[in-house]
Amino acid sequence: MKNLRVKAARAAKDMSQDDLAKAVGVSRQTINAVEKGDYNPTINLCISICRALDKTLDELFWENE
Repeated sequence: MKNLRVKAARAAKDMSQDDLAKAVGVSRQTINAVEKGDYNPTINLCISICRALDKTLDELFWENE
């Protein structure tokens, strides 16, 4: 499942995938895979992404049914 919330939050902060990747210590390809839904990030990576984007885990990663 695509994670459009991460992509939207990143865009709202005017960050590229590379900017976010550098902020959280992963590759741009990892951020791309998270946004495309091809990679299920660890909880630590989720927390790092949330901190970098000033969002909560619920805002970015909780799946509503």
